[in-house]
Amino acid sequence: MVRAFKLFLVIFFSFGVAACTTENPVANAISQSGARNVSGTVQGLSIRPMVVAGDTHSVALKADGTVLTWGSNANGRLGDGAAIDRWSPVVVPGLTGVVGIVAGEFHTLALKADGTVVAWGRNKEGQLGDGTTIDRWSPVEVAGLTGVVAVAGGSTHSVALKSNGTVMTWGHNYEGVMGDGTLEDRISPVAVPGLTGVVAIAAGEYHTVALKADGTVVAWGHNHGGELGDGTNDYRMSPVKVPGLTGVIAVAAGYDTVTLKSDGTVRTSGHNKHGSIGDGTFKDRWSPFEIPGLSDVVAVTMGRHHTVALKSDGSAVAWGRNMGGQLGDDTTTQSSIPVVVQGLTGAVAVSAGDLHNLALKADGTVQAWGNNASGWLGDGTTTGRLHPVNVLGVGAVGVLNLLTPSAPLE
Repeated sequence: MVRAFKLFLVIFFSFGVAACTTENPVANAISQSGARNVSGTVQGLSIRPMVVAGDTHSVALKADGTVLTWGSNANGRLGDGAAIDRWSPVVVPGLTGVVGIVAGEFHTLALKADGTVVAWGRNKEGQLGDGTTIDRWSPVEVAGLTGVVAVAGGSTHSVALKSNGTVMTWGHNYEGVMGDGTLEDRISPVAVPGLTGVVAIAAGEYHTVALKADGTVVAWGHNHGGELGDGTNDYRMSPVKVPGLTGVIAVAAGYDTVTLKSDGTVRTSGHNKHGSIGDGTFKDRWSPFEIPGLSDVVAVTMGRHHTVALKSDGSAVAWGRNMGGQLGDDTTTQSSIPVVVQGLTGAVAVSAGDLHNLALKADGTVQAWGNNASGWLGDGTTTGRLHPVNVLGVGAVGVLNLLTPSAPLE
């Protein structure tokens, strides 16, 4: 998950994550500046349009605090109470006052202006955090969670960052992804012990990453490909510091981990079967590796096996798996080095799913590309696209625009 022109922090697994912009990324990572303030909000939270790509669905937040979804509706992940896929955006009924959104693999999370969180979709592993394992086809409140400023969603777990810099997790605890020192699943939120000073979070497939206020990074959970970046491939049930990594302003995660530094360069670590590390090889990296020749990056997002970087001029590059055309280079050939997303200009945010991506443009319109099997590109079809196309409006009428007239993007 993620945005541009003002550097991003956070927080989307690139199956899902919620993103924030900030003038001072480290000191004020949780602020979504530039949007209208909402009465009764947690301090620093305000509505700003954003898009997030899940595994097989897409989510958008409008400037009025309402939420749109489209794509596969398996397990109720669209939140519209129906049991049918949607090839163009639909409104999540009754959901207002939202300031952040996240799309996990099979579930969706929304952060509200009062610091509470609602969730819907698959819940077999407890990832909705409502104290049950019942799938939800409409939003339900995450139990006992208040004071939240950011959320992230992985494959079968969820993460929340609180205003005091602490982190809560819930869901399936595969290889310690909860970070609580156990392997016990959690159907309601638990605190990650001893973790403070966090300003951004990312949830990968089965691992979690946290950015601290001093620009360092800690990670925990699954590590078979070295995605934790600690120089090993041992899973970790508690946070470990990523050695040698400083000056970080944004984190994202999929099967791997990607970090953005304040100088606009990018580091990656983890599985590299499809070239998602971007180093020109297909060799796993157990420690962060700087992508050669890549600079002027203002936001990063990671899908299951591919990565997208947004540049300061509003263009984007991508690398890794490309079987659905998710690299946007008019081919389906995977690439172990960054390639230009064809035809994308004026982008201010990008989000990567499994086989598709979304981009929010400065004029408030949304574009999508990649595989489209259940309509998650939102163009009214199930035809895959090898380069960006416009997402349609609600009811397949016109072109989707997330802005209100009084809230231009910068």
